[in-house]
Amino acid sequence: AEIVASISSRSAGPGTRANIDEFTETTSKAIEEVGGARRGKAIIVLNPAEPPLIMRDTVYALCDSADEEAIAASIDATVAKVHAYVPGYRLKQQVLFHHYTKENPLYIAEMGQSFSGTKVTVFLEVEGAAHYLPAYAGNLDIMTSAALSTAERIARRQAQEISKAEAL
Repeated sequence: AEIVASISSRSAGPGTRANIDEFTETTSKAIEEVGGARRGKAIIVLNPAEPPLIMRDTVYALCDSADEEAIAASIDATVAKVHAYVPGYRLKQQVLFHHYTKENPLYIAEMGQSFSGTKVTVFLEVEGAAHYLPAYAGNLDIMTSAALSTAERIARRQAQEISKAEAL
């Protein structure tokens, strides 16, 4: 699986720029270890367009066989989950499915092999909430929103543990 993240160069400060290699390596590893892909790849594009563009991500996955309805439903459900804490996170268009056969395979140069099966393509957009950061800074908004959501879950869990301990 592969993700191409295109962000406004204006939203990429010194910290982002200094950590591009770490981003691509960590994200590639997460695609494999968390996402379950045999091989993960992450690419980041800093787009200098003016006015600045909203963050866009394109995700590609190859699968041997595909239940297109189940895949699309799973993607919709995941987008809805993320959208709950990042309101600007959305599908940009319907999920695309492209079928490759043994007679007409997809050649993957960096792996030196051909693939027959289904390529799934997902187009996402991440618009920042523009509370403190500009709307084009979706890359920053998604990180702060994810951190806030995680902190809230940790706080709820700790509160539950305290309540249980007090009840004893």
